[in-house]
Amino acid sequence: MCPTGLTCAGWWAGRRSAGLKLEAALAHFGVDVHGLVCLDSGQSTGGFTDCLLQHGAAHVYGVDVGYGQLADKVRRDERVTALERFNLRYLNPTDLPQQVDLATLDLAFISVLKVIPAVVSVLKPSPAGQLLVLIKPQFEAGPEHVKAGGLVRSAAVHRDVIARVTQGICEAGFECRGVIESPLKGDRSGNTEFLAHFTR
Repeated sequence: MCPTGLTCAGWWAGRRSAGLKLEAALAHFGVDVHGLVCLDSGQSTGGFTDCLLQHGAAHVYGVDVGYGQLADKVRRDERVTALERFNLRYLNPTDLPQQVDLATLDLAFISVLKVIPAVVSVLKPSPAGQLLVLIKPQFEAGPEHVKAGGLVRSAAVHRDVIARVTQGICEAGFECRGVIESPLKGDRSGNTEFLAHFTR
């Protein structure tokens, strides 16, 4: 059960893991998504999307380079638009019919800093626009810091990754409102991950 009493992504194990990570961020940072238009960057099976919908998001646009991963229950929801086989780095305002209030980022095999310009391009103008970012050290640290199995165990590397990612996003015009450790490890790697909230 989610802290708010909702059951985010509870009916499917893979989505449950992602949904509970986002649930922790929403609760800790006090982010109210009710009525917001959202972008789920790295939609995959739809864990973040499902959680956003259960918290009352008006619409969620999901972008993922993959295809056919999104759970049918999420895909069938009229509040969801899925852009599959789509490289997030090339997203621009003409790809969506409206600007978004909040973007979530849960990416694999790419640094979140590489997609921030594209994500910012579809956010509502400042001072509106929020980001909730899942920081994954295994995809942010240099290869010399990633051990067998994709593990990054060093607390010092974790700190360096968090500092570099938050600084990079702040340089794009945001203010970091806080960073917390994810309550769940990375699904496959078992890595410690972090959740950060940014506003303009």
